[in-house]
Amino acid sequence: MLDVLEKPITYVKGVGPKRAELYKKLGIVTAFDLLCHYPRSYVDYSVQIPIKDAPRDEVCVVRAKLVRKLAPAFVRKGLTVFKAVLTDGSDDLTLIIYNAEYQFRSLCENREYILCGKINGNLVRREISSPLIIPADSPDLIQPSYHLTEGLSQNMLRQNIHTVLDSIGSQIYEPLPREIMNRYSLCALDFALENIHFPRDPHSFEIAKRRLVFDELLTLRLGMNLLRVRELKATGCRMAQQSIRDYYASLPFELTGCQKRAIEDCCTDMCRGYPMNRLIQGDVGSGKTAVAAGAAYFAAQNGYQTALMAPTEILAAQHFETLSGFLEPLGVKVALLTGSLTPKKKAALKEAIKQGEYAVTVGTHALVQQSTEFARLGLVITDEQHRFGVGQRETLASKGENPHKLVMSATPIPRTLAMMIYGDLDLSVLDELPKGRQKIETYAVTGKLRERAFGFIRDRLSEGRQAYIVCPMIEENDLELQSVTEYADRLRKTSFKDWRVGLLHGKMPAADKESVMKRFKDHELDLLVSTTVVEVGVDVPNAAVMLIENADRFGLSQLHQLRGRVGRGQYKSCCILVTDNVTEDSVKRLKILSKVSDGFKISEEDLKLRGPGDFFGSRQHGLPKLRIADMSSDTELLRSAQAAADSITSKDPALTAPEHAGLRELADRLFARGTEA
Repeated sequence: MLDVLEKPITYVKGVGPKRAELYKKLGIVTAFDLLCHYPRSYVDYSVQIPIKDAPRDEVCVVRAKLVRKLAPAFVRKGLTVFKAVLTDGSDDLTLIIYNAEYQFRSLCENREYILCGKINGNLVRREISSPLIIPADSPDLIQPSYHLTEGLSQNMLRQNIHTVLDSIGSQIYEPLPREIMNRYSLCALDFALENIHFPRDPHSFEIAKRRLVFDELLTLRLGMNLLRVRELKATGCRMAQQSIRDYYASLPFELTGCQKRAIEDCCTDMCRGYPMNRLIQGDVGSGKTAVAAGAAYFAAQNGYQTALMAPTEILAAQHFETLSGFLEPLGVKVALLTGSLTPKKKAALKEAIKQGEYAVTVGTHALVQQSTEFARLGLVITDEQHRFGVGQRETLASKGENPHKLVMSATPIPRTLAMMIYGDLDLSVLDELPKGRQKIETYAVTGKLRERAFGFIRDRLSEGRQAYIVCPMIEENDLELQSVTEYADRLRKTSFKDWRVGLLHGKMPAADKESVMKRFKDHELDLLVSTTVVEVGVDVPNAAVMLIENADRFGLSQLHQLRGRVGRGQYKSCCILVTDNVTEDSVKRLKILSKVSDGFKISEEDLKLRGPGDFFGSRQHGLPKLRIADMSSDTELLRSAQAAADSITSKDPALTAPEHAGLRELADRLFARGTEA
């Protein structure tokens, strides 16, 4: 980039130290950052209508000459009303401005202006209050509107951005190779930056946006490819082909074809000279743990240890139980290391792991503590990868000599989005459900049918089954915690007074959570009232009903994850979605879930409805924050950018060629700005 763009924002004319501090709140430190602070919307003054045709109480744009200013009216202390009369020949219009004396004085009689706002009044007089106003001869008829912070105005940003654009002219460094620009019909960067901020017309805006979206998606893909290149350093854990027929034969069920393929992919990867970096992505109940166990068995056959990190103690205990059942009959010892162990037990277990007594260690973040050491760590498995920061995964991997890495995700993600989020990983998809898994009948009802739904649950409990009731708890603040607790108490005293009701939420101590889940699994509880912590809970095959309160507050993918807690045994299961928010949008979303049971199809719909930034909830889980691209709507450009990035890195993997210096800089900048620590 030109030197002027890399300089602090204070070098921009009109930006002093005070304004620079305000810009810093928006993440704007350099002139380049300012140019990349794209408008959130636009006011289009180019489409004007005659005053006489302007509909009342609707925002519209008119062009008129100011013919007369009226005397100010001092209504009361702190309120002065300024008025002026304008005309366009078809009708007159009274302009009303409150308190803004400076703006009123700047308007001149016999000069034409373009006004944008709501026109109201009566049949005799038309009025417009506090509209947006620009001179009719303004060159910028499509005006940008930016995200602001207190102390900055739209005009300040527009002026400062104009200043930067004027200073660089058409001399801005072009990071894209000419061949890429021609192949994908992309405009020059200087045209794109000019017309994203101050579009000449709607067509120019579309051309500019297309270029900048392409750049951002290309940069993201290149950054992911660079991460992959960094992983291609030699591993000290190169393994040799071993038969794992004993593992297949010992299982009490037959693996699906995709499970076997995923295990074979892992075994092949671990025999290479550089670390495996693979994602196992599967729907709820698709059997990812059996794949992880197969990979761990292969590592054990080669004399290497495996560490599996889960995001919660509940899930760690679940994996420990499953892996122990799969592997211990084959002589592979499995340990469970969590924060709730007593210091004495934890120290003894860590020493045994360090001495190599355990081939597989399952745990939570306790695995990444400095005091946890391995004798010969060869495989690192992380579950629900988007719940961990990049740093935690890297810390765990650093405990071996570039060990192999396997990531499991039960969140079905559309392939286009998965290619970006997990672009540095090879992908294995488990798209077949194991034999015996039943479809979960799903019903969406309004709150009026809540008591009837409770009656349905009581009938299932009478048959000896168990049930979940899930309450939304977005922030887990004290108020929501209190409401969930009160809700559970109310059920104990009313609708379920004859049944054993338990409560589970994220603020409970780990030992209490474990105790509640164990009591539920052992059928010491009939009904479990829970927040979304149950989403990654222990398998309870006897649980056959789930009711989700305020289902409209969840994303489709999360609802699909939650309902996967039932239907894990031999009993016919169902999920009841209750909502009091009967809007067209919420009805449409819940109907999708009622009809579709394929998690990948649901994720496609979720992506269309919510966009990628909200796909996992409030965080983007390691994905750099995008400024202009939208992966839910820019899918065609996404594919083009991926193809272009892969073409570039196939010839220049580390982007060291001089013609790729700008792209390397953009990729480094994006990842430095947006990734998790």
